[in-house]
Amino acid sequence: MDLPLNPFKAALRRSEPLYGIWAGFATPYAAEIIATTGYDWMLVDGEHAPNTVPTLLAQLQAVAPYATHPVVRAVHGDAVLIKQLLDAGVQTLMVPMVETAEQARALVQAMRYPPHGIRGVGGGLTRATRWDAVPDYIRTAHEQLCLVVQIESRLGVENAAEIAAVDGVDAVFIGPADLSTGMGHAGDASQPEVQDCIRRTIETTLAHGKACGILAPREEDARRYTEWGCRFVAVAIDISLMRQAAVANLARYRAPSQPAIVSTTY
Repeated sequence: MDLPLNPFKAALRRSEPLYGIWAGFATPYAAEIIATTGYDWMLVDGEHAPNTVPTLLAQLQAVAPYATHPVVRAVHGDAVLIKQLLDAGVQTLMVPMVETAEQARALVQAMRYPPHGIRGVGGGLTRATRWDAVPDYIRTAHEQLCLVVQIESRLGVENAAEIAAVDGVDAVFIGPADLSTGMGHAGDASQPEVQDCIRRTIETTLAHGKACGILAPREEDARRYTEWGCRFVAVAIDISLMRQAAVANLARYRAPSQPAIVSTTY
């Protein structure tokens, strides 16, 4: 069988925005529901959601029949963990808190086989090769793998040009919550100096020919970041949507004890 194509990686080369949703419930049933709703991509979160390699695998299997592309965020950039995720069939990997070009290059190495990297060969044991049904996987796998690095610190912003320039980094994703908190604003990305860092990172990434993305559950933020050049924007968080809907539904019958807040700090 042919090497499975990565439609998300191909779509990043086009100009129209790709709208995504955070998938944080850590269950295949919830992930499959999200995959039926029409978003271009979904972030299956292995950093802040209670996921493991087996639960991430189950979600990949659940959403495989649908057009929504799963982007998997690792808890960190450990090469051994990346090997496991890629072997499980992850095609698009997001890694948090990348602050230097050296880190970015190490991630590229972890995603590629020797002599261009350090990824171990699993062969017929792995879902990625469709258990050895994909011919020449070792030589061609990198063509359909997509690496997204997260810039979410002041140091990352300062090094954005060098990070974006790394060959093998396909896209940069900005984390407004960590960035603003690290700058002393406790999750408030609306502060002017945070907004300036976000805009500069977008512009720097685009100048190096790479796509830039961001998490922006508030519509006004999403539209502004899209105007600034973000190619893929997460405009919703599944957990927040459920909570907002539950609070709003109860408010139809009695005065709410708490507002249905739109979360921006996931």
